[in-house]
Amino acid sequence: MATADDMRWFKEQFEAPIAAALVGTPFDVDMLVAIACQETGHIWSTLRRKAMPTEQILALCVGDTLDDTAGRRAFPRNRAELMAAPNGAQMFAIARKALEDMAAHIAGFSGVVGNPNKFCHGFGMFQRDLQFFKTDPDYFLQRRYEGFDAALEQCLGELKRGLRKLGFETKTRLTDLEFAAVAITYNTGGFKPAKGLKQGHFDGTQFYGEKVFGFLRLAQTVALGGAAPRISPPAPDTAILPPPSDVTAQGAIFMVETLEAPLRVRSEPRKSDPPGRNVVAHLPDGHHVRAVTGKPVNGFLEIETSLSGALIRGFCSTRMLVPADGAPPSLPAAPAAAPSAGGIVAAHMPRRPGTVTKRTAPAGAHSLNEAGQPGRTGSTPQELVASIAAIIDHLAVDRLAHRRYQPGGGSTFCNIYAHDVCHLAGIYLPRVWWRQRALEALAAGQRVQPLIGDTIVEMRANDLFRWLQDFGPAFGWRRTGTTTKLQEAANQGAIGLIVARRKEDGKSGHIVIVIPETATDRARRNSSGEVTAPLQSQAGAANFRRGTGRANWWNGEEFAESAFWVHG
Repeated sequence: MATADDMRWFKEQFEAPIAAALVGTPFDVDMLVAIACQETGHIWSTLRRKAMPTEQILALCVGDTLDDTAGRRAFPRNRAELMAAPNGAQMFAIARKALEDMAAHIAGFSGVVGNPNKFCHGFGMFQRDLQFFKTDPDYFLQRRYEGFDAALEQCLGELKRGLRKLGFETKTRLTDLEFAAVAITYNTGGFKPAKGLKQGHFDGTQFYGEKVFGFLRLAQTVALGGAAPRISPPAPDTAILPPPSDVTAQGAIFMVETLEAPLRVRSEPRKSDPPGRNVVAHLPDGHHVRAVTGKPVNGFLEIETSLSGALIRGFCSTRMLVPADGAPPSLPAAPAAAPSAGGIVAAHMPRRPGTVTKRTAPAGAHSLNEAGQPGRTGSTPQELVASIAAIIDHLAVDRLAHRRYQPGGGSTFCNIYAHDVCHLAGIYLPRVWWRQRALEALAAGQRVQPLIGDTIVEMRANDLFRWLQDFGPAFGWRRTGTTTKLQEAANQGAIGLIVARRKEDGKSGHIVIVIPETATDRARRNSSGEVTAPLQSQAGAANFRRGTGRANWWNGEEFAESAFWVHG
């Protein structure tokens, strides 16, 4: 699998011709890097370490062997069908020799080469398929695929056809998910939005769409010549997360003025029934927003803003907005790269030496410290996702023997479960936190001893909602604006949260973990591919490891406000 170092080599060799070829298209260099990594990265990443000339590496970028492949409908299905076509014998000789030459350098092909009927049907850096031999035989017979420019031209042609098929041909730029849809179309000839990235060739672990999206994100962390990459390279055992989205609206600036409660941002210019059903975010008093069109509809103005890193777009009542001429708009805010070593630091419940906090014990203020606990580790999305799955299955929130999470006597433990998942994943979400006078002392540079009931208190879901707002960014958390982005981050190995604060402060709010999708457990999506219910894991009135829960639960009338948070 291609690494960041492999991508750097690729960009050093080919960034200039790719950039020149992409003028006038919505694609960028990182997108073509992702396609190259997915199609032949396992070949050129190996060959470039052998100090081969680039021309030889390009010539050896072949693969996808055929013999009598069951299920293949495209030409050629086997050697006999290829040999029967005009110039087929010559093409078989080329395809067979290509396999032998590549297999001499790439491990794992000795058994394939031993079958004299085997031959390659993917050619060039971007793997143009031999099915096009009937309509463009010279490309293969003259081995034009060995030249990078020719291979790139064919790849772009197929990608542009994907744009047209998806109705993207007028776009001047693509989002990462839109590009993944084009890439899936490039691989399969079509795309079904409701299936998300789990489309295309399945290698037994991941689908083509998932893999190419992961390569794209990794490519965005690599830049040449001292330039800043689009995404900062992640720390070890953390996920790649893109920077907060910029506000693109250019309309007048307004300030939120409710003088009562946070302002509801709605998905459409009307109140819903019940009132919270079409709410997409809540904005605090004094927050600045930009108008999108400047034309109110039904007393609502379409706005855009950034809130703790989340791009928020929707409709607000004009009665709650006042002009803020000359005032700066609310800009995206990136979370801290690492927690502060001084000042306000993490709080932990101290324990007696030798004591162990177990899942089988009743809920308490201590963090788990059982032997053999899994953690979140890995340098690829696939590895991080697998380790998160191991954490979820280790905690086994639905197992009755794990009394720490089981509801009873009117009490539920969503806050403790969310803390435990984050704790094992190496992310700070407090089980206990400092009281106000302790915070003041810490801010003044004083050292404070954590003492339950004195300097620290236990955190409930409502408390965690406020903590994330006030302190979350200092500990690496940032908001995201949609459930689609929330699930996308989780699928890359990040930790996601949905947290809702109750209107009645004495009653429990709710917090859940958003987890990576699996082959069998998936988020719910609408016909446009937008996530309507992320894949969640929770303790609560009902405990479950993986599920989509009650639709839109965070907008229930019992909650004052809700938010989506992610941590790389």
